[in-house]
Amino acid sequence: MKYIALIALFLSALTPVFAEGESDAAASLVAHAASQDERVERLTDFLASQNSPFADEASYFVAEADRLNLDWKLVAAIAGVESTFGKHIPTGSYNAWGWGVFTGTQWGVAFANWRDGITQVSEGIKFNYIDKGAETIEQIGRIYAASPAWSWKVHFFLDQIEAFAPNDSTQLDITI
Repeated sequence: MKYIALIALFLSALTPVFAEGESDAAASLVAHAASQDERVERLTDFLASQNSPFADEASYFVAEADRLNLDWKLVAAIAGVESTFGKHIPTGSYNAWGWGVFTGTQWGVAFANWRDGITQVSEGIKFNYIDKGAETIEQIGRIYAASPAWSWKVHFFLDQIEAFAPNDSTQLDITI
């Protein structure tokens, strides 16, 4: 009996007790993870629908955006404007963002791979634009791009990614 009481006491110590109105922290972590997975899934599906060569890097776009407190769609949207989501870039450069084009090199910066490009562009946007006061796409665009249409094009792709809902292939079309 003594051992049963000890086991019961031990097990009760493992079971969290919440005050009224509190929720299980694990549940909120799961909800956050599900939310993040939805962003990754949406971005993956959107980039795949555009035949983007970096569709498999959607989770990395989201992770870098989260790390730097950026909109998770921003760096991909810029790539949409600058290179049709990585389809039109200088060979082997992995530069889907036109990054460094006006710094003296004809084709801009060459990155080691897509992840290197995503990291460098995300950090560049954060540290060289946002942290220096360019907090809107219009403010960033005035510095980033020569074209005054750049910012509305970025907005266009942000909206496209946000609204994207891939066709659910598990649904059956039934005609009566």
